[in-house]
Amino acid sequence: MAYSHHNNHVVVTGMGVITSLGDTPEVFHSNLLNGVSGISLIDAFDTAEYPCKIGSELKDWDPTRVMDIKESRRNDRYTQLALYASIEAFKDSGIDMSQEDPYRVGVFVGSGIGGMNTIENQSFTLFERGPRRVSPFMIPMLIANMGCARVAIEIGAKGPNFGIVSACTTGTNSIGEALRHIRYGDADVMIAGGSEASITKLAYAGFCQMKAMSTANDDPEKASQPFNIGRDGFVMGEGAGVIVLESLEHAQKRGANILCEVAGYGATCDAYHITAPDTSGKGLENAVRIALNDAGLQPEDVDYVNAHGTSTLYNDKIETLALKNAMGEDVARKVKISSTKSMTGHLLGAAGGIEAITCINIIRLGEIPPTINLNDPDPECDLDYVPNVKQSADVKVAISNNLGFGGHNGTLVFKKYEG
Repeated sequence: MAYSHHNNHVVVTGMGVITSLGDTPEVFHSNLLNGVSGISLIDAFDTAEYPCKIGSELKDWDPTRVMDIKESRRNDRYTQLALYASIEAFKDSGIDMSQEDPYRVGVFVGSGIGGMNTIENQSFTLFERGPRRVSPFMIPMLIANMGCARVAIEIGAKGPNFGIVSACTTGTNSIGEALRHIRYGDADVMIAGGSEASITKLAYAGFCQMKAMSTANDDPEKASQPFNIGRDGFVMGEGAGVIVLESLEHAQKRGANILCEVAGYGATCDAYHITAPDTSGKGLENAVRIALNDAGLQPEDVDYVNAHGTSTLYNDKIETLALKNAMGEDVARKVKISSTKSMTGHLLGAAGGIEAITCINIIRLGEIPPTINLNDPDPECDLDYVPNVKQSADVKVAISNNLGFGGHNGTLVFKKYEG
């Protein structure tokens, strides 16, 4: 039985994003609607010996946008990106911290991997130059809760604060747990989402050896092709997506600009395999059911699904099956679904953050981004994935799915705020 919380509505009042497709929610959404791919040959390191040479890379990230040069050397790239997206979201919300009880403002900005650049660089330093040359900042730079901590320091947020780590479900779990903390009465405001920066030699070596990544290097923009018959793996992205959640009462009291409602959340585990999803799709199916039940909604209330849609052979088939089973096949066939990973690549722990922002923008603006590169659908992926061209639609309810290594599944339900 779902805990009764429907007198305690939670709304979104701010968004901040940085991806290869833009560093504001407006530019990001516009590029998604226009089917722009952010995937290219990567510049971060020499890929000559790597089977995968492509990524959805931030080509010109400048950490001095959020901190001075000295400070930037003491913070991993993932923390810098978390800070940027969080500051932007907080500014967007219009919250004035001098008017808030800081112990009622919390931060859940997670990362699937954390400071991969730091781990790599400091390991190199250790083996080349010895233990005394390792940075005294190494540990705080690499741990995956430091994004949260830095955001809290910057904003002065003293409420609930921890880094959720659930691989590619991290961003979704962070937002879902933030929703719960507000409903439960532990906070009035939560800054939540995810950040990832693992386009590095070591991470690529590991993912390539797993054979999880696309090797369609000759045409990077077409490499991520969720639900398409020719798909051959995911394309890694980097960036951050963060939203500000508030209790409806708190938002109304300060006259906030309410973007939408976060209505439901479901989280499950396949308990099946360390990397492969359960082929029955039961884990995701149940996450969707739980999230809809949590929101007090029926499957037929859903207008749009932002699919996890990674462009791996198994994920896309299993997600299709899970949606049919969770919603009923007839309902699943009517709903509009798209995988924006066809354009952004897969931002791992940040995916849930940027895809939440996509759902919010769809509800606000009434246009659904396409799944690009979908010219020859896999027969086992036979739902309406909005192929190649955006569609206009009045979306009142949108759900976002994410799945992660370890068998994690998370679903969020966003709902139009009717005021």
